[in-house]
Amino acid sequence: MYKKETLQNGVRVILIPQKETKAVTALALFGVGSRYESEKLNGISHFIEHMMFKGTKKRPDTLTISRDLDSVGADYNAFTSKNHTGYYVKVNQENLELALDILNDMLFNSKYDQDDLERERGVIIEEINMYEDSPMMYIDDLFEENLYKDSSLGRLIIGPRKNIKSFSREEMIAYRNDFYQPKNVVIILAGNLGENPLQLVKKYFGSLEQTKSNKKTFDKFEIDEKKNIGPKLFIKFKETEQVHLALGFPTFSYDDERIYALSLLSVILGGNMSSRLFINIREKQGLCYYIHSESQGYYDVGNLRIQAGLDKFRAKEAIALILKELRDILDNGITDEELKRAKEYVKGKTILALEDSSDLAGWFGKQELLHKEVLTPEEKFAKIEKVTKDEVQKVAQDVIKEERLRGAIIGPYKEQKEFLDLLKI
Repeated sequence: MYKKETLQNGVRVILIPQKETKAVTALALFGVGSRYESEKLNGISHFIEHMMFKGTKKRPDTLTISRDLDSVGADYNAFTSKNHTGYYVKVNQENLELALDILNDMLFNSKYDQDDLERERGVIIEEINMYEDSPMMYIDDLFEENLYKDSSLGRLIIGPRKNIKSFSREEMIAYRNDFYQPKNVVIILAGNLGENPLQLVKKYFGSLEQTKSNKKTFDKFEIDEKKNIGPKLFIKFKETEQVHLALGFPTFSYDDERIYALSLLSVILGGNMSSRLFINIREKQGLCYYIHSESQGYYDVGNLRIQAGLDKFRAKEAIALILKELRDILDNGITDEELKRAKEYVKGKTILALEDSSDLAGWFGKQELLHKEVLTPEEKFAKIEKVTKDEVQKVAQDVIKEERLRGAIIGPYKEQKEFLDLLKI
């Protein structure tokens, strides 16, 4: 289904052919994100991502870059996470060479013009304002900030305003040069690849030189609820009509074999519209507009979280019922039918997502960049299928522990004490 090559300079290449489509996605993934940053440099990975679209010697400004891409109807964007940074261009197959040319040009020839940099400070600060004005998005960040307190994993990807205002051009170029290296990138092509896709990748990425780098890694996060997990509940005061809640627990890394049982537990708990939380909290009680659970993994740790938008006058009632559902999982486990449906749900959703070449590129690229091994969808499905009811129950008992429960709330509250008595399992 896929082919992997490593160029002489260390660039890794993943080729994933899809003959039934005329589109192709070119994705460049770098092993750098916000958790590689010091506190002083928090936000610089994301800022660099923005600056890649501001102009090169060949394409001197944003308009030229966007016009070249828009002229062929390309879909293009970039993203920064805690683990990695990615840039992609999706085009009709006949324009693949243009996509690779522009990616190479942006990633390794961007000018970082001082005037552009100054303007972009304002753009990113407005992005911060947007997140803070969108509690449904912001609550996730506050939850992880509390769960992974005083670590790079707990810092916001976008960084604080004071950092955005202070980064110098020299700092940004030095940081880019440390991490944007041939041995720290994976180039993924997914879709209709044409005749000689590997030759095209070699043409645009094969001559990159590995230079001296001060690349640093991150400190491994060790779970210790007495030291490095934040307070039981973090309250962000905001005059909202809807209370936004995130509750959860630290879990294990994305390469831990228990992640398959954890993902199924999350689906059963709140992963879809037939899940326990959705039916019992939203449908039967009408206490929220949205409620869901999800599991998140990193290199060294992960989390299981429940997120909800609650009626502010019945928030305490909703929290009590959410915790009741957690207790029920611990006390009574799950049913055979729930496990069967969860497995089929995960497989079905994955298959639908991987119809798109962009998602397919991300599936294989992230595994190559971040994980110990690259698994095909079929290989992952086989691991999911082997999960037993007892394994899901064991994971629930390992994860759902009162001493590790942490949460965050955005709403019209100033004191956490009125909620603390509720946070018991």
